[in-house]
Amino acid sequence: MSSTSKPTSSENIVAQKYDRCLADLLVKAGVGFSVGVVASVILFRRRAWPIALSTGFGAGAAYADCDRSFNPARVPGTRIIPASTTEEETK
Repeated sequence: MSSTSKPTSSENIVAQKYDRCLADLLVKAGVGFSVGVVASVILFRRRAWPIALSTGFGAGAAYADCDRSFNPARVPGTRIIPASTTEEETK
């Protein structure tokens, strides 16, 4: 086996990010649904709104994580330095 790995295409990177986002959505929405069912049965006399609310919270958290995955500029505290600035500093 060779130690050099072949570069991954941009299509594969996007597909991997999309797969991670979809899996994250299923997990977080599922956990939110489960918490909503438990809260509905124990605290709210079998109402439906806690289930919908907590599932929405899980889906929203997954959406935010996916947004950060596809657009790293939205990560708090991240600074984007233009390429022209870095080239001038190195000269």
